Amino acid sequence: MFTGIVETMGSVVELAPAPAGARIVIEHDLDGALRIGDSVSVSGCCVTVTDLADGRFTADLMGETLQRTALGELTAGAVVNLERALAADGRFGGHIVQGHVDGVGTVVNRTPSEHWEVVEVSMPADLARYLVDKGSITVDGVSLTVVEAGDDRFTVSLIPETLARTTLGSRQAGDRVNLEVDVLAKHVERLLQAGHITGKDLS
Repeated sequence: MFTGIVETMGSVVELAPAPAGARIVIEHDLDGALRIGDSVSVSGCCVTVTDLADGRFTADLMGETLQRTALGELTAGAVVNLERALAADGRFGGHIVQGHVDGVGTVVNRTPSEHWEVVEVSMPADLARYLVDKGSITVDGVSLTVVEAGDDRFTVSLIPETLARTTLGSRQAGDRVNLEVDVLAKHVERLLQAGHITGKDLS
């Protein structure tokens, strides 16, 4: 599990085809903090470290990952957000993030201001029902608060820290981003659909 608090940014060295998927190699500055078998969020997608060498780690991407995320579009030199899985005694700084990307959105526009920047992102319409104003959304692995939730898009406000320390500072209109909605909302929906709880139980 992750919290959506990006630790550092890494750089893609290689994205190469592999049987039923691809292999990605990422240059990073987490030396000494990673071991083979560790889970790492790469721009919001949970991958497993399969090899470590010279400030780089390797991970395998399944075909499902390539279909459901924007990782397959990465090229050498692309910058990605990195977060290690949360330790049991770690501080919970963001919200519950699984690293299971629900869909891909597109940056629509950016509106800068003196103290923050408002970014509008389009999203698959079938995911919009999980968003509420002031709720949580993960964009490229970054835990953010929804400012305004629409039928097929939403807005977030990015503070200078987020702009400087994550890839969201350089995302431009037309760029595709990985989205993960709040898993708690999905669980509640499932329980309601199965009849295990009712709206009355939640009131």
